[in-house]
Amino acid sequence: MLPRSKLILLIFPLFLFAQKPKLLLLKTYKEQNITGWVMSEKLDGIRAYWDGKNLRSRAGNIMNAPKYFTQNYPPFEIDGELWTKRGDFENISSIVRTKNPSPKWKELKHYIFEVPNSQGNLAQRLAKLKPYSSEIIQIIPQIPIRDTKHLKRFLKEIEAKNGEGVVVRNPNTPYINHRSSQALKVKSFKDTECEVIGYKEGKGRLKGVVGSLICKLKNNIEFRVGSGLSDALRASPPKIGTIITIKYQNLTKYGKPRFPVFLRVREEKEGFNILMNN
Repeated sequence: MLPRSKLILLIFPLFLFAQKPKLLLLKTYKEQNITGWVMSEKLDGIRAYWDGKNLRSRAGNIMNAPKYFTQNYPPFEIDGELWTKRGDFENISSIVRTKNPSPKWKELKHYIFEVPNSQGNLAQRLAKLKPYSSEIIQIIPQIPIRDTKHLKRFLKEIEAKNGEGVVVRNPNTPYINHRSSQALKVKSFKDTECEVIGYKEGKGRLKGVVGSLICKLKNNIEFRVGSGLSDALRASPPKIGTIITIKYQNLTKYGKPRFPVFLRVREEKEGFNILMNN
């Protein structure tokens, strides 16, 4: 029989897995009929799910939020993004992943796009949250789409401001907790995930730091990612084996992403510090 200490270690990951929330996930817009739908900016933050008691990551891990941050949260579930501003993902990620609550949590707001497991259409579900809206809890406006030209014009405006893209949703569906064709991401570029397998040293101004990441797709095709890396990431790059998300225009005839740009480390692989509240 295993010692009690080892048995607890085996059970602990199962407990964490059991806490993983079932979330609404997006499919990709491919000129589908979106008559009567709504749109909003796709925020490049950290997904944060409030389960009524704890703030959890997409992977289900409890976030180390300061008490003041969640003290006026509702007793029911809400889902959204911890966000500051466009192009600030690294900063947001570093704030959320501190072992002890950072004073920089004051920079964050929780932008809400869903009230899980509530009744009614999207507008009715979000209306349930209105009494709790505050400086911290912000409900993302859902803009009715007039036509495809309206959507494309809005997307162009967002991307001109260095935004990630747009989310379009059917507002008349009940709550969905899986990947659905009723909620789509709209972007001018494609994105994918790849594994970091090495580094290429930079030249000139970048001598002594990482010039590009050597990455591998699931089909084992290798390529380099240099664009989108901040000076901080070049000095301290993602570890080998890390899964990152990139954006690109299309694939070359050899299957390599053309003009790849680093977006972020995949959050559920990067890990969060865990707090047990019992």
